[in-house]
Amino acid sequence: MSVPVETFFMDESVEGTLQSRLQQIIARGILSGRFRKGEKLPSTRKLAKHLGVSRITVTLAYTELQSNDYLSSKGRSGFYVSQNAPEAPQFKITKSQNPETLVDWNKALGQRFSGKFLSEKRSDWAGYKYPFIYGQVDANLFDHANWRLCALQALGTKDFRSMTSDFYDQDDPKLLEFVARHTLPRRGIIADEDEILITLGAQNALWLSTQILLTQRRKALIENPCYPALLDILSQSRCNIEAVDVDHQGLPPEKLDDDINVIFTTPSHHCPTAATMPLSRRKHLIEKARELNAIIVEDDYEFEMSFLEPALPALKSLDEDGRVIYVGSFSKSLFPGMRLGYLVGPAPFIKEARALRASVLRHPPGHIQRTAAYFLSLGHYDSLIKRMSKQYEERHLEMEKSLIKFDLKISGKAKHGGSSFWIETPKHIKAIELAQNLLNMNVVIEPGDPFFVGENYPQNFIRLAYSSIPTSKIAPGIELIARAISDTGPITA
Repeated sequence: MSVPVETFFMDESVEGTLQSRLQQIIARGILSGRFRKGEKLPSTRKLAKHLGVSRITVTLAYTELQSNDYLSSKGRSGFYVSQNAPEAPQFKITKSQNPETLVDWNKALGQRFSGKFLSEKRSDWAGYKYPFIYGQVDANLFDHANWRLCALQALGTKDFRSMTSDFYDQDDPKLLEFVARHTLPRRGIIADEDEILITLGAQNALWLSTQILLTQRRKALIENPCYPALLDILSQSRCNIEAVDVDHQGLPPEKLDDDINVIFTTPSHHCPTAATMPLSRRKHLIEKARELNAIIVEDDYEFEMSFLEPALPALKSLDEDGRVIYVGSFSKSLFPGMRLGYLVGPAPFIKEARALRASVLRHPPGHIQRTAAYFLSLGHYDSLIKRMSKQYEERHLEMEKSLIKFDLKISGKAKHGGSSFWIETPKHIKAIELAQNLLNMNVVIEPGDPFFVGENYPQNFIRLAYSSIPTSKIAPGIELIARAISDTGPITA
């Protein structure tokens, strides 16, 4: 008995190339028992015609499945489901007779980690015509070809041990060397390799820092508004939290209380207003931290995006006491799904961070570390940054021009570049409602609500980013935003 050609269709929920999708669909059919051992598959010609794909695509998919023992071939008679193909589990799955759980999860949960703005990021942003979403990358800018070559190189025999070994608490030496010798000096930072730890992005670095530096008896200072995930992380540590309002130059040191233990700040590009802290204030902040005997955690998440003028020195580069912990990330400049960042600090701090990381996740995957190391060290990264900076500058200027043209108030922008603008809408506008309404106009924006600390916060701020939207779509998108605000009309008494 042969599998009828009508059984095959290209499931839109399956991702990848046509060949990959076809492989997954056939493998799924075999594992589910829909295609049985010994059954003949449609010929490559018939299946290609049925699916509307090239015959070579089907042939390559069959051949790959044959190499993995899902299929077998019998001379010229075609392909069959292999007798050695994996089988679906041979047990009966029964549904519980009681549709309701007997566990009261309101009582069973010891801690809660879901926040009130859990769904702030839309996963379907790419399906909209005007996505003003922060932290996402325009796929047209990324160097897919060289990243693929670096990934293949990392899969080679020479790098097999680096890719497959459990390094326990250690990192890829090639990646560490690049960060120490190339990345950090560009920020004015000199560090030995025992003062650097590779993390799963900047957020993981912030979590490690919080767990090590804070307890229930210590107090952390955060900027208001701030990175929402940081507030969640600090809440998990159960430390005392104090929020200080930022101004157009970032965090004002003179507003720090005397009982602060750890200061969290984003001096180069404040999150989310993009304000840049001037050099004089950076020095003042370090002096204030010295006076309080406090530690500073500097999140320098976007320093590579300094295309308007050179970035100011990092706080860490001005630190003579060893009291600044530096957080960096490759996820913003490469692609967010990579999840690679790094912590830089005195060796005693990094020793504890390394031990904590090892107890939770050992180390970031060896293959992604080695791939990144090759991509960075072979010069592809610098070329990518140069290309992105050129595009970002073009988009920055186009967005600024459009915001002014359509009379939208720029409340914050990065002095050196960045990838977003902080916009204040009229006071009667509710940013969350505006964002929802704009979805119907094919526009995605970020409401500012999740960034504020406390209950009585302004609800009329939005963040507009240009990393994921082409230059040609910026002006039409801004016009739609302005129209939606105008259509809301002034508040009536």
